[in-house]
Amino acid sequence: MASAKEGNGAPTKRTSLHDLYEQQGLSPWYDNLCRPVTDLLPLIASGVRGVTSNPTIFQKAISSSSAYDDQFKQLISAGKDAESAYWELVIKDIQDACKLFEPIYDETDGADGYVSVEVSPRLANDTQGTVEAAKWLHKVVNRPNVYIKIPATAECVPSIREVISNGISVNVTLIFSIARYEAVIDAYLDGLEASGLSDLSRVTSVASFFVSRVDSLVDKMLEKIGTPEALALRGKAAVAQAKLANQLYQKKFSGPRWEALAKKGAKKQRLLWASTGVKNPAYPDTLYVDSLIGPDTVNTMPDQALLAFIDHGTVSRTVDANVSEAEGVYSALEKLGIDWGEVGKQLELEGVDSFKKSFDSLLVSLQEKGNSLKTASV
Repeated sequence: MASAKEGNGAPTKRTSLHDLYEQQGLSPWYDNLCRPVTDLLPLIASGVRGVTSNPTIFQKAISSSSAYDDQFKQLISAGKDAESAYWELVIKDIQDACKLFEPIYDETDGADGYVSVEVSPRLANDTQGTVEAAKWLHKVVNRPNVYIKIPATAECVPSIREVISNGISVNVTLIFSIARYEAVIDAYLDGLEASGLSDLSRVTSVASFFVSRVDSLVDKMLEKIGTPEALALRGKAAVAQAKLANQLYQKKFSGPRWEALAKKGAKKQRLLWASTGVKNPAYPDTLYVDSLIGPDTVNTMPDQALLAFIDHGTVSRTVDANVSEAEGVYSALEKLGIDWGEVGKQLELEGVDSFKKSFDSLLVSLQEKGNSLKTASV
């Protein structure tokens, strides 16, 4: 591998992540964050261009590490409750990570180098609560390259529009169906139009379209149907739906409405492939990266997917290859009685629920930790 110079002058090994970005226009991001945040530096050197976090990631980071203890003790002795302490811990990590990715943000004029932080998962069905939480988080993190994550629930689609119209950049998460994805794009476009800003170049967004979880659910349904035709479609639903989402992206970000916004500096809301770790060991471990490579996209990878791709991933444009095959798979699944709307609905409920559980269980363990610290100091 050839050496590339990083900004600090240290030579770094080129990896296939650099090729993904330079040859194919896909930004590789990392789906994890914990202390010490400086652990991100070798990843940035290897070609990672952004970071995503969620309540489950923070639950794992904070509950399994002593790296947060000192700050937590200070917060508790300053009279903070568990939830306020949680947000302070998270905000510090997000700010520190933003600083590390700022050179990429500056280099790309705000097109890349983002760090995402999610509003409380307890607000997933609260339109106005989500708007307030997003404004608050944006204000306290106070970094140009932060993305505020808002789930694509029916109640939060209007929140996305309002938050964008306030000039706040958003990562829309938990998108599981094409119909909901279209509502998310419209919320972004509506928000840009409603913002009244003459320069839209600083308000950006990504739409996090979830992949592997779709196969996990649809494969179970196909096994229940059990016919040879059904079994032959296992492992194909997620990529097929994602390719059709990319077709929709191409359509919605072209034409007169989009051109009028682009004239004011608006940037396209990039598709971000999320949940790209392979859950079924029978599938290739780079399946959800290799199959969805193309320009203006992001792929946020958990550890295993990232390392697997660096080791043996294939860098070639695939996101818009064999689209008619993807259409065939999508409609074959419908013919077998698989309702894409229902699949999306179930996965969304499970996703919201899983984040709420992580958030609640972390708060309980922080509460217990806080209580024992108070008792110890009495």
